[in-house]
This record gives sequence, structure tokens and C-alpha cells, in this order.
Amino acid sequence: MSLQPAHSSRVFMELVPWADPGRENNPISTLEGQPVGCRPHTAQGHPGVREVHVSGVAEVSASPDRALVVVRVSSTKEAAAETKKSVCRRLDYITQSLQQQGLQAENVTVTKDIRRVENAYHMEAEVCITFTEFGKMQNICNFLVEKLDSSVVISPPEFFHTPGSVENLRRQACLTAVENAWRKAQEVCGLVGQTLGKPLLIKEEETKEWEGQIDNHHLSRLPGSLTVQQKIKSATIHAASKVFITFEVKGKEKKKKAALKL
Repeated sequence: MSLQPAHSSRVFMELVPWADPGRENNPISTLEGQPVGCRPHTAQGHPGVREVHVSGVAEVSASPDRALVVVRVSSTKEAAAETKKSVCRRLDYITQSLQQQGLQAENVTVTKDIRRVENAYHMEAEVCITFTEFGKMQNICNFLVEKLDSSVVISPPEFFHTPGSVENLRRQACLTAVENAWRKAQEVCGLVGQTLGKPLLIKEEETKEWEGQIDNHHLSRLPGSLTVQQKIKSATIHAASKVFITFEVKGKEKKKKAALKL
């Protein structure tokens, strides 16, 4: 069904009165099921001002922007010096490879531990690497596995978000919901030949956030067997927002025509 523009220059707007006197102080409680409408303010508001009240919703998401990989190196020998030499040789190779790939020092942490085990010395070292580029992460991990083989153990990547990501995403969802409501109000006013005015009330009714989930088939598998893309999807965060906005409605703007003096 298409709407044809009216040929009459006179504009009519439906004025929807408040069904409940208490609605003025709590416009959200009876929002569900109410149509988008326009009404004049009562004596409690701004007399003579017409309004359009609309709701807007939005959902946004953000993939994890960090990944943590732990590379473990160990050795057990009778002499402590030989144990240290074996581990440190591989550590130097790993750290040099990371530097050549452009990894910043602040994103690499190395810890060492040596202890006596029966009649031998056992040394373990961990290289914790924080990646911001997942493609580079996979290339480096593959390279280390190829070059060092079974002498190193590389943990599956753990994906996470930088601090404040959830709050930023929640804010983005709210702003997008407000923009959606504003566009809806503009279209409503344009449809009935009116002009949208300034906002009189902006209220966020609902906000929530959650982590992404993968399907039950993949969830039944062990976490370590999930692919990188499945882990990224599982660590993706989502945020949703619902807002209620009341706008002032102005009359149809009339173009002023300059009178021609003969």
C-alpha cells in the first residue's frame, strides 16, 4: 500500500490525550503497545506545545581486540648450568623473532623458574605475548612451531577486550538508539506535514550487554579444540539499548515570498 500526498494545503494532526493522569511522571510504564502519537502538553508541562513521542532501539557488537599467547620452554639436566643454557638459548631465539616481527617490549613478558627435581635441575620459562593483530599472532605461532618443534609448547590464544570496551560499547548502543528514534520522529512529522522540533525528554529505558555464544554443537566440544574464529565469536561482546524520546512538534514551515514592487 502506498501513501499519496494530499492536495489540500491544510494539515491535520491527531492529538492523543493522556489516558492516565499519572503518565506524565512516568511515560515509560505504559509505552509498550502505544502508537507513535502527537499531543499537546497539559498544564503540568508546556501549555500549547505539541509533542511526538517515539522509542528507538539499537544493538551493536565488538570483537575482541587483544589475544594472549603463552610460549613455554623447559629443560631438565643434571647440571644447573646446562639446564639454563638450554632454556636461555631458545628464549633468546623467541624474543629475537618477536622483535623482528615488530612486537613491542611492553607486550612481551618473560618469567623463569628453576628447581631441583630428584638428582637433576628442572627449569621452566614462559613468554607471555599480547597481540593486537590476530593475523600476525598466527604467523608467529606457526613460525615458532616450525622452527622449535616440540621443544616449545604454545598455548591456544585467549581473546579479550581492553578495559573500558564494554562501557564504550554500551554508550555507542545508546547513541545509536537515540539516532534511530530521532530519524523515526522526523519521518513521522514529515509524513503528516509537520516539522520536528527540539527534544523535550530523552530517557534510556533498558540497556544490557552479553558475550557472544556459538552453537550447541561447538559448545559440546572441548574449549581447546575450538578454531580461532570460533573463539573470537565466543569472546565478541554485544550491547543493546532502548530509549524513549519526546520531541516538540512545530507547525509546517511556510516559505516567505518577497513581494515584487512594480
